[in-house]
Amino acid sequence: MSTRTPLKLIAIATLTVSAGTAMAFEPEGKVECLAPADPGGGWDFTCRSVGKVMEDLDIVPRSVQTINMAGAGGGVAYAHTVSKRAGDEQLLVAASTATTTRLAQGQFPGMTADMVNWVGALGADYGVIGVAADSEYDDLNELMAALKEDPRSVKFGGGSAKGGWDHLKVLIAADAAGVENLPRIPYLSYNNGGEAMTQVVGGHVDAFTGDISEAQGFMESGDLRVLAVLSEERLPGEFSDIPTAMEQGIEAVGPNWRGFYMPAEISDDAKQYWIDAMDTIYESQEWQEVMTNNGLMPFHMSAGEFETFVKEQIADIETLSKDIGLIQ
Repeated sequence: MSTRTPLKLIAIATLTVSAGTAMAFEPEGKVECLAPADPGGGWDFTCRSVGKVMEDLDIVPRSVQTINMAGAGGGVAYAHTVSKRAGDEQLLVAASTATTTRLAQGQFPGMTADMVNWVGALGADYGVIGVAADSEYDDLNELMAALKEDPRSVKFGGGSAKGGWDHLKVLIAADAAGVENLPRIPYLSYNNGGEAMTQVVGGHVDAFTGDISEAQGFMESGDLRVLAVLSEERLPGEFSDIPTAMEQGIEAVGPNWRGFYMPAEISDDAKQYWIDAMDTIYESQEWQEVMTNNGLMPFHMSAGEFETFVKEQIADIETLSKDIGLIQ
């Protein structure tokens, strides 16, 4: 009996391999990164900085186009992704703890975390509480003492919606400091952190709540004094002189992870491509330098691990929001 494989079978085998190779996903043409806020905030920073590293590492064929879509604390971009972009394999959307906060509080009506693909996180941006350079408050304890005396005496501004992550950071710190009547603390929502800081520096708002990456420019210009960073220990490098809330006796920690989700109904190949891309970015020297220069701390999860984390964080924030009276 002949042991030779019939030519017909060889041809079919070759065709199958070729077809399988052709099916492997690689982005073509334009890749979009949706930043769910105006330019100048953390989501905008995430899209632009990660987009540049993708270009440098040849993960994308051309440039990454950042599209700003502000509104509803990220809700407009989330709804757009869910309702208009299903199956779009070249759309990444910047996300963070602010995203999970809004989902936890039911602020994206009719939408859940299961309606998108969570592809990876690339670092954590720690929360800060800051004041204008000429503010009467010298440290976090002085600010909290004013709130204890009268919760309405200090007006805060941030880039998230009311009840969002920037607002929550103030409430977490105030709660840890023993301030009562937390819902009475005034919080003004702006389209991004840059706009909120402009109001603080201009004397229209007493204090800023946001993330270290947003505050960097205003700190370097000397316009903003950061009273505390909400991290377990001091940040490295140029941020090492900023005291933590913890060392001031206030047990408040507020990490804001930076990452991405993608639309539903994308192929397994495309999802895996972008998951692998997140791993490649995180491990690159280029991204490590971006993290160091912008006060980002190590925090990396991909694929299933990240999706599990997102859902657990949503549950935790829902509990916290109920405990401090933000939601029923």
